[in-house]
Amino acid sequence: MSNPVTSLLGIRYPIVQGGMQWVGTADMAAAVSNAGGLGTLSALTQATPEDLGREIERCRLLTDQPFGVNVTMLRTTSPPPYEQIFDTIINHGVRVVETAGNVPPEVFERLRRAGITVLHKCTSVRHAITAQARGVHVVSIDGFECAGHPGEDDVPGLVLIPAAVAALDIPVIASGGIADGRGMAAALALGAHGVNMGTRFVATREAPVHERIKQALVDAREIDTRLMFRTLKNTARVLSNTVSEQVLELERRPGGCEFADLRPLVAGPRGRAALASGSLDDGVIWAGQVVGLIHDIPSCQELITRMVAQCRERLTAAAASL
Repeated sequence: MSNPVTSLLGIRYPIVQGGMQWVGTADMAAAVSNAGGLGTLSALTQATPEDLGREIERCRLLTDQPFGVNVTMLRTTSPPPYEQIFDTIINHGVRVVETAGNVPPEVFERLRRAGITVLHKCTSVRHAITAQARGVHVVSIDGFECAGHPGEDDVPGLVLIPAAVAALDIPVIASGGIADGRGMAAALALGAHGVNMGTRFVATREAPVHERIKQALVDAREIDTRLMFRTLKNTARVLSNTVSEQVLELERRPGGCEFADLRPLVAGPRGRAALASGSLDDGVIWAGQVVGLIHDIPSCQELITRMVAQCRERLTAAAASL
């Protein structure tokens, strides 16, 4: 496939693996890149900027194809050392960066000066317009179906994707609710130039999570996710489990709750341990509604090859029916 996204990123197919914390390791990213998509390392998965540098070099040993690094900038009382993280990315010659969160304009400018292609994830058209004005090269527009943080506007992809395409002059990648070639064909028909997938890539053989986690995604239905942190205006979509139900119970208390009340349940290390151990009810398991479309655990190569073939079939069938 050839379009503005494949040309910008130097990839064969316009399929991007989202930068998932605890999942976006060199093994995951290299598998996606070797299959023709864009694999993505998660910067915040690594304990230090030095560890990130080593992971970048390890990824280079596993693939000679382009890959990116995700940096999600969080509002927190103890922020990660973002300055050093971007130093590491630039010094190690990374060519693609996916950003998310509250990214200062000077960060975009610094990445552009270093010759880095910037993908920025947005959950609304207004934020996408701002990102374009700040010089990003591609917007990844995240519909309400997505895992992680879908924003507070609750606009699903079928509306959000074409709205973003109409408002922007730069390429748009569709994110949220996509698991196969049907979703990819739909995204392209809506005007997007590619797709971004997270949850679907967790259910692959190369994903660095326990097999019980992968099977849980296969077994889940489209109604088996929950929206946490709504009362805190920081909505997060996760797989339904004991932890998510406990969080929701605390949020329903008269007078609400503070994040400090929820921290013991949703702490990152606890979620990471659950992914590694396969203990489904021991931590937060991030997942989108797309779990209802996941029915197997293929390799990344099998998944991407199948997606591209199915996408072409669906687009050809749609054109033939006109």
